[in-house]
Amino acid sequence: MGECVNAKAPARKKSDTGVYHIMLRGINKQNLFEDNEDRQRFIDTIEHYKLVSNYIVYGYCLMNNHIHLLLRETNEPISNAIKRISSSYVYWYNQKYERCGHLFQERFRSEVVETDAYFLTVLRYIHQNPIKAGIINDIKQFRWSSYQDYLETPRVSDINFALDLLSDNRVEAKELFRIFTNEGNDDQCLDYSERKNLTDEDVKVFLNNLGFSSFMELHRLQKKQRDNVLRELISISGVSTRQLARITGISRSVIDRA
Repeated sequence: MGECVNAKAPARKKSDTGVYHIMLRGINKQNLFEDNEDRQRFIDTIEHYKLVSNYIVYGYCLMNNHIHLLLRETNEPISNAIKRISSSYVYWYNQKYERCGHLFQERFRSEVVETDAYFLTVLRYIHQNPIKAGIINDIKQFRWSSYQDYLETPRVSDINFALDLLSDNRVEAKELFRIFTNEGNDDQCLDYSERKNLTDEDVKVFLNNLGFSSFMELHRLQKKQRDNVLRELISISGVSTRQLARITGISRSVIDRA
């Protein structure tokens, strides 16, 4: 549920500053959040483990099937902190949705952030994720990132470091932050293209391509054949377990076990 390092995987590069840009992804491209309660729970989890691991949060963005974090490690390695966060969230998520097993891809991705200039670039990249994914047209419309922490009252994020890089005057620094964050750019950081959710009709087309005329036909299949079809459908980029359960009438727990 947290990080499981493969013996053949290369060691993570150690950041001289202790700052890392981290990306957690859903296993098999699945969504990490089904509703806003899930998103709020993940933010609450980040806030809780700040007191345990004593990391500093500079930025975050919760996309549907991946998460960006900008953190500084202090007392313990960042991998330990991520393991705490992910394990806690997965335990809660599995309880809520009556599922078991992994939710996150086993080895999270990370990159070191060792200059002030790149720190600001990564922070902008994180906040612009929803725009580049085509979810919104204006960053301030997106509720599930740290952008509003910088312009309003911060809850989870430590905004002082970034704002101090821009100006000693706090009002001026916030305005410079707003302008900088909304600038067009070709920033290239850790990348993971956000999948667009498919409509029910799109999923039906995929089902038709598998040789079935309706979702009800799935109920008449033998378990092994039905599970094979479900695995085919859930592997499609843009299809969530919740959507598939709704349109097929097959419970999420059955789909998760397929």
